[in-house]
Amino acid sequence: MPVTPFPTPRSLTTTPGGAALDAPVHANPDPDLPPQGYRLRTGPEGVTVDHRDAHGLRYALATLDQLRAGHDYTATGYTITDHPDFPVRGFLLDISRDRVPTRRTLARWIEILALARFTQLELYGEHTYAFRDHQDVWQDASPLTADDLRWLDARCAAVGIELVANQNTFGHMERFLRHPRHAQRAENPEGFERGGVHRPPSTLEPTDDNAAFATALVEEAAREVRSRRLNIGADEPFELGRGASAERVAQQGLGEVYFSFVTRLMAPWLEAGYTVEFWADVFAGHPELMDRVPPGAVPVVWQYDGPRALSEVIDGDTPEARTWQRLGADLDNLREGFRSRGKLLSEAGVPFWVAPGASNWNSLLGRIDNAVDNMLDAAETGRENAAQGFLLTSWGDHGHWDAPSVAYGPVVFGGAVSWSLETNRDLDIAAVLDDHVLLDEARLTGGVLTRLGRVHRDLGVPLLNGSPIARALFPDPAVPLPALPAPEALDRVAATLAACRADLTAADPAGADGDVVRRELHHAVALAEFAVDVLRARAAVRTDAPADPDPCLLYKYEA
Repeated sequence: MPVTPFPTPRSLTTTPGGAALDAPVHANPDPDLPPQGYRLRTGPEGVTVDHRDAHGLRYALATLDQLRAGHDYTATGYTITDHPDFPVRGFLLDISRDRVPTRRTLARWIEILALARFTQLELYGEHTYAFRDHQDVWQDASPLTADDLRWLDARCAAVGIELVANQNTFGHMERFLRHPRHAQRAENPEGFERGGVHRPPSTLEPTDDNAAFATALVEEAAREVRSRRLNIGADEPFELGRGASAERVAQQGLGEVYFSFVTRLMAPWLEAGYTVEFWADVFAGHPELMDRVPPGAVPVVWQYDGPRALSEVIDGDTPEARTWQRLGADLDNLREGFRSRGKLLSEAGVPFWVAPGASNWNSLLGRIDNAVDNMLDAAETGRENAAQGFLLTSWGDHGHWDAPSVAYGPVVFGGAVSWSLETNRDLDIAAVLDDHVLLDEARLTGGVLTRLGRVHRDLGVPLLNGSPIARALFPDPAVPLPALPAPEALDRVAATLAACRADLTAADPAGADGDVVRRELHHAVALAEFAVDVLRARAAVRTDAPADPDPCLLYKYEA
C-alpha cells in the first residue's frame, strides 16, 4: 500500500515501478517554486528533488525518508509537490509557570518540531533565565543559563529551526515585582482586584526607567541566540491606569499610554534591524492603534478557545460566560475568534500572525478537540487575511500539571495544518503519534492521548480555557466551576480512565521518551480519577447544603 507522508502533501500521485533503496538523489534548485517548496520524484530512473531553498530541500529529503520506510517503495513511484501555507510556523513553550525543561526534554521537543515542519521555537520567559543581576528572582526556579540557550540555538539551527528570544516586558511581571527592590516599578505596588480576588502586582508602570529595565532583560537572552527576531510579550497589563499611570490614562487614554510604552520597548530592536513580535490583545479594545504599528513590528493575535466551545458557553449566556465577563473578558470579541482582529489588521495593511493554543494548560489531560477546533479557526482566518505566521502556544497557566506528551498531539496537528490546511484538516492524530512520534507498535499510546483529551467534554460542563478536571483539583475562587457533572457523566469518565490505564499497561512506545510518557500518563490518569472522586464528593456536599450556596464555598483552599 502506498505511503502517505506526514504532513500530508498538497499533491501526491503514484505510478507502478519504484526507485532502488540506494538510488542516488539528484537535487536541483528551482527558483520558480514557492518559498520552502519542493517537488520530489521517485521511480525506476532514480530520485529527483527540485527545491526552492534550504528548507525545501530539507523537507523533500525528510519526505523521501518516510517513503523509503514503506515496504512498497521499490515497487511504487511517487511524485510529490508541496509548499507551506504559512512561511513562519512557530511553537511557543511556557517555561515560566513552574516547569523549566531539561536539555533532554528540549532535545525531544526539537525532534518533534522538526518532524512537524515548524520553523521557529520560542521559550516564553518571565523569571526563569539566569539574569546576571537578578539572582534573587530566579534562584529557586531552576533557570536556563546562557550556556543552555547557546546549546539549544545550535540544536535548533541544525534542523532548520530558528530559536527566538521571548521575554515578557509589561504585564506578567509579578515574579520580579514581588521582591522589595523591584516593588517601586509596579503600576500598583499594593496589587489589584480582579474577579473579586486580590492579585499581586503584575504590571510595570510605563516609565522610561522601566522600559530600560525590561529592555535589558530581553537583551541578556537575545544576545545568546542568532535570530534577528524576538518577542517582547507586552500582553495583559491588567492594572494599567489603575495606579501610578491613572492620571496619564485619564488625560491621554488607555490605548495611547499602552502603545506609547510598547513603542519604547520595540524601538531599540527595530532600529537594530530586528523583527519584533508582541501580543495584540489590547488591540481588541483599541482598534485605532492598528495603523500605528511601526515597520518591523508584528502583532500576534491570540485566541485559545475554538468556535464550538465559545458557542456553547457564550451563546447560551451561561454562568461560565458571566464569570468571564466579571473578569473583564470581551465576549463579543471572543465570539469572533480570530476574525475580527485579523480582518482589521489585514485591512490596515499590518502584517500579523495568528496564535492558537495547544489546550494543554488548566486541563491536566488536555482538550484535544478544542485545540483542533482552535487551530483550524486560526489557519482558516490566517489564510483568508494573509497572516504571515502561525504560532502555536503551550502555556502553563496555574502550573504545568499536564505531562509534556499531552501537547504532542496538538503540536503535530498544528504543524500539519499550518503547512497545508486543506490536506491535513482531517489528520488522524493518534496514528501520527504512534507511527512517527511515540513509535508504539501496539498503536495504543496515541489513542490514549486523544481519548484522555476528550474527557473534559464527556463531563458535560462546558468551560472556557480549562477542564472540570483541573478546576476540581486546582480551584480558583475567581473562576468557580459553574456546575457539577451528572453522576452518569462521572461514571462514563471513570470507565474511560480505567480503559486508558489498561491500554497504557499494554502499550509499548519505543520513542526516546517512551517509558517516561507511559509513567507520566499513568500518573495523570490517577490524578484524574482522584478528581472524579472529588467531584462526586462535592456533589454529595451540595446535596446536603442550603439552597443557593456561595459557589466559592465549595472551592476554597489554601495556596
